[in-house]
Amino acid sequence: MSLADELLADLEEAAEEEEAGSYGEEEEEPAIEDVQEETQLDLSGDSVKSIAKLWDSKMFAEIMMKIEEYISKQAKASEVMGPVEAAPEYRVIVDANNLTVEIENELNIIHKFIRDKYSKRFPELESLVPNALDYIRTVKELGNSLDKCKNNENLQQILTNATIMVVSVTASTTQGQQLSEEELERLEEACDMALELNASKHRIYEYVESRMSFIAPNLSIIIGASTAAKIMGVAGGLTNLSKMPACNIMLLGAQRKTLSGFSSTSVLPHTGYIYHSDIVQSLPPDLRRKAARLVAAKCTLAARVDSFHESSEGKVGYELKDEIERKFDKWQEPPPVKQVKPLPAPLDGQRKKRGGRRYRKMKERLGLTEIRKQANRMSFGEIEEDAYQEDLGFSLGHLGKSGSGRVRQTQVNEATKARISKTLQRTLQKQSVVYGGKSTIRDRSSGTASSVAFTPLQGLEIVNPQAAEKKVAEANQKYFSSMAEFLKVKSEKSGITST
Repeated sequence: MSLADELLADLEEAAEEEEAGSYGEEEEEPAIEDVQEETQLDLSGDSVKSIAKLWDSKMFAEIMMKIEEYISKQAKASEVMGPVEAAPEYRVIVDANNLTVEIENELNIIHKFIRDKYSKRFPELESLVPNALDYIRTVKELGNSLDKCKNNENLQQILTNATIMVVSVTASTTQGQQLSEEELERLEEACDMALELNASKHRIYEYVESRMSFIAPNLSIIIGASTAAKIMGVAGGLTNLSKMPACNIMLLGAQRKTLSGFSSTSVLPHTGYIYHSDIVQSLPPDLRRKAARLVAAKCTLAARVDSFHESSEGKVGYELKDEIERKFDKWQEPPPVKQVKPLPAPLDGQRKKRGGRRYRKMKERLGLTEIRKQANRMSFGEIEEDAYQEDLGFSLGHLGKSGSGRVRQTQVNEATKARISKTLQRTLQKQSVVYGGKSTIRDRSSGTASSVAFTPLQGLEIVNPQAAEKKVAEANQKYFSSMAEFLKVKSEKSGITST
């Protein structure tokens, strides 16, 4: 048989299975509808006992009777000898722990029954009181008369004052109908059953916590009696639990089933009873997986101690729990604050100021000029004119003012004169050189000036265009120069020399 023949045979078998599955689904559809109809009929039944059958079951009565029997005996830790699984009370503890789960499911069913029945009288109460047990207690207290909301001491023990106020206001405007006496009796019966089941659940919790301190004291100290009983029941006993590694103990009670068509994001993978215990859930979500691994490792050590009946007082359990809490506190500590270190004090003292010719020259060069001194000088009793309109209060002082008492302008001090580098000096000299008279582009004068002039006598004549400017410059230098001084003039008549 070739590979192609095998492939065709597999495809034919797959097609046959799909057809058979489709036929099966068509046949099962009416069965599903029948179940839905039955559940609807059951929920709308006359009595709550038609849907809540745990209270009258034989198993519930036997377990509660055994719990009362063992509580009355008050067994001590010395009675637990050998393997824990051999003790008759161990089976009762496991069964009682499983019974609490069934009681929770039964309470949900009863709450739905009461909600459906009481919605005829007060449909808004379901949204105002979301807690199941508080809703059941409120229904039992109110009954058919909604006026009991005001000044009711029993109701104040169930709900907060704010909730009572909202319920009373809503009850005055509700459009519900009055319940008959039969319907009210069925509601009271369902409420009594739910409250009794809740009391039995708390009784079981107290019993399991008290007995786990004898069977597995160290384990129950770390994760609590209820969680310890759950992982012992799943593992098959304390002896089997002590033989398991920590990675497997962490997965005990994990939910492996996922409903098709529903979102699986809310289902946490690889999380069991230890992850949902109180000691792990008290931490932030980002630390819970790490904490579950640590707690599972310590539970393994505590289970091995308990399986050999050592440290019956729970000394090892307290030590392991203290170690867990120290690590939890260490994980949640904020990071250390970075301290800003100050700069060290300088070792060298202040240097002495340098003296000498170069230092004096530098001080003269960087000192105040005469122009700056004149600008900084102010006259008292005179209104200063602002140099800039946008900068009020800035004036030029005595600079350029008439009546200052000085004949000549301010002298420019060569020491404080702005220095020009040699490169810039050479550049300026090259720019001042005249090439080809006044027509050169390096001069700022008009380009139409020329050394050839037209005269009426000779026509064309070569003249020096700078001769007139040179004479004006010499005259200005002689009479109006800032460096010029008074000349001695001798009078011929009087012979008096005046300066």
